Amino acid sequence: MPEPKRFLLRLDPRMFEALRRWADDDMRSINAQIEYLLALELRRSGRLGRKSEAGDDERSSEAPQEDGAPPEG
Repeated sequence: MPEPKRFLLRLDPRMFEALRRWADDDMRSINAQIEYLLALELRRSGRLGRKSEAGDDERSSEAPQEDGAPPEG
């Protein structure tokens, strides 16, 4: 598996706090929440292929259904 890319991200403090609360609600780290949201939007926009370079399926076990419902299982 390739080494993850690292970079500095500056966020508005209100945005950071909103992300922190959301990540806590979903029991994720802030980093994992940001990755999840970016991957979700990349798939929705068609910019992330059916399989990512990491080999994840388009609809991971954590991805919500198209109607916004949580995944079953």
